Amino acid sequence: MKYLEFIFTTKPSDEAVSDVLSMVLAEVGFESFIHTNELDLPRVGSVDNFPEAPIFADKSDEDTFKAYIQTALYDENLLKSALEGFPIPGVTITYEMAEAEDRDWNEEWEKNYFQPIVIGPAEHPRCVIAATFHKDVPDAEYNVRINPQMSFGTGHHQTTAQMIGRLLDDDISGLEVLDMGCGTSILAILARQRGARHCVAIDFDEWCVRNSDENIAINGLDGIDVIHGDASALEPFPRHFDLVIANINRNILLADLAAYVQAMKPGADIYMSGFYVEDVERLQQHAQTLGLELVDVRSLDNWACMKMRLKA
Repeated sequence: MKYLEFIFTTKPSDEAVSDVLSMVLAEVGFESFIHTNELDLPRVGSVDNFPEAPIFADKSDEDTFKAYIQTALYDENLLKSALEGFPIPGVTITYEMAEAEDRDWNEEWEKNYFQPIVIGPAEHPRCVIAATFHKDVPDAEYNVRINPQMSFGTGHHQTTAQMIGRLLDDDISGLEVLDMGCGTSILAILARQRGARHCVAIDFDEWCVRNSDENIAINGLDGIDVIHGDASALEPFPRHFDLVIANINRNILLADLAAYVQAMKPGADIYMSGFYVEDVERLQQHAQTLGLELVDVRSLDNWACMKMRLKA
């Protein structure tokens, strides 16, 4: 099967821009995405052995990533129309195209760009996130298997690792949990494995919803409801959740945090990640106006993870 390889450059550079562009491209037939910064990811990532040098801390005003589409599915007019209608204003997007080498690019991506995520010491890991095709994966206290497909993990490795660490450190047994912007739902899956009574996982990307349902089935779990939608999908859940997990990005958190708070019980916690350490103060100030109090902040390679609590 022949593929075309595209290198997209966005200016200005922003996590939200990359996330939305991936979604826009997927809607016109693109299948796989490789963020250029992802090429330096360790083969096996661990909270205990990440390199000291920041992997994702390049915050220049331009950003690039590769995307692949089957030659037979490519429609230049469709792509141009999608880019002209890009929903975030003020973003310039350019691209270069070449015919990709004739090989199985899905297999290539699986082998080289998605490797198991190991949380804790390699000898006795607490949690391992691995794909269904991975072999010789270390056995952990909590094992999450997924079918990653497309662009799982793009740009979110450190943030996901920190959110997993939160779930492993806190007692969440018996809690009602919301995984907002769930992606592939690995956090909701781990929450259920850790004893959460029930989880609601929400994402505005239909592909994420389908993949989440698949991953939940792979892990043999029930008690996780996956919903296609945005923050407005929380309206049926007033004061419902004991814990909210929001691994998204700063702009969406600022825009939607009030809706998350409305769905939280008094005394409930929220984990937030997907932003840089220097964004913490702005998020904290906004959260305090909504009745949230800071519990603590963690960081990994300049990516922050906040835990806050709603006043009782």
